[in-house]
Amino acid sequence: MASRCWPSDAELNELRERVSKIVDLNKEEVRVVVSPYRICPLGAHIDHQGGTVAAMTINKGILLGFAPSGSNQVVIRSGQFEGEVKFRVDEIQQPKDKSLDKDSSELQEQCNWGRYARGAVYALQSRGNNLSKGIIGYICGSEGLDSSGLSSSAAVGVACLMALQYANDLVISPTENIDYDRLIENEYLGLKNGIMDQSAILLSSHGCLMCMNCKTKDYKLVYRPKVLEYNESGEPKATRILLALSGLKQALMNNPGYNKRVAECREAAQILLEASGDYKTEPILSNVDPEVYEAHKHKLEPDLAKRAEHYFSENMRVLKGVEAWAMGRLKDFGMLITASGRSSIQNYECGCEPLIQLYEILLRAPGVLGARFSGAGFRGCCLAFVEADLATEAASFVRSEYLKVQPELASQISKDTAVLICESGDCARVI
Repeated sequence: MASRCWPSDAELNELRERVSKIVDLNKEEVRVVVSPYRICPLGAHIDHQGGTVAAMTINKGILLGFAPSGSNQVVIRSGQFEGEVKFRVDEIQQPKDKSLDKDSSELQEQCNWGRYARGAVYALQSRGNNLSKGIIGYICGSEGLDSSGLSSSAAVGVACLMALQYANDLVISPTENIDYDRLIENEYLGLKNGIMDQSAILLSSHGCLMCMNCKTKDYKLVYRPKVLEYNESGEPKATRILLALSGLKQALMNNPGYNKRVAECREAAQILLEASGDYKTEPILSNVDPEVYEAHKHKLEPDLAKRAEHYFSENMRVLKGVEAWAMGRLKDFGMLITASGRSSIQNYECGCEPLIQLYEILLRAPGVLGARFSGAGFRGCCLAFVEADLATEAASFVRSEYLKVQPELASQISKDTAVLICESGDCARVI
């Protein structure tokens, strides 16, 4: 299966060898959490409002090799960052201090990679789980994708959760782990995101779209038709996923734009609900009926009107996109992705010049069916679905064109990882 190409046997053996030397164990005793990155072709920026999203994992992500420490100590080293995380599982973990100034150096220090391991302990402690065993581990991400808008933060959080659960013999379902990772990001780290990232990482299956109603948490896996079912439709029989890196790297928690957009969506919801006489319902846009939105949207000031328009139009794009995917109408699916990207720029007003330029370049690349930002749109990369037989040509085109418009940023990215050709992946698992 294509999804099994990551991680490779060589990657697993290298990681197990490294951990076995740290803990002085036979490498066969080392376990590895495979926690893939995710993409969200449709449903951008609406999960925190209880909207419906369509996501999938890719065949790249986070690997955490570990073994129980034999004590209450947690010691984790990183392949991307210096130093190590070291603490006890019986320590009481405190959430991020919300009184800290957003731009303070102390807050930036709190946002380093080690906070996710501590956050995993916090999440498990907060639900009454008894943790007595720590882990010794080594964590690494796919080369060139450390902070590229593919929800590497959620992948790290999920990896830490699953390793600690394995070491402490805790049997926890994927849907429960969605809530645990939400506790890491919302409560421990103070990020006001929704549940799409961890849901995709924990629930996806190779070749499927994971479609979730983020309000009810109901989800389904949507398969594409088999190749033989395409007949003479004119649709591409196979696609690949392009990831085009911008060279912009910034921690999401340090960017006030994301949390500000969430607050604007809630403000719009409150105005619309109160205009309809509802003063009690939680002010999120999924609680606003489309009829209420249409009747009262003129009462929203321009910025709030744009946020609401993005929510309602994006929700509709998801529903149409899932139908197109299930019927093999990949050209329609691609056009909806592109429309989602345009709405993210014009209505949600996210992104910046390099990312918008990258988005426009992808749309001109040979074989590209649709493109949009990946992640929150304030850093990282863009994604595109491309006809499989034109993927290499498209990647080369994007690399050369982006170098022309952003030579400084493009020069900071390795040529080998500037534009990656990926396939869909599977869910997070321990092997």
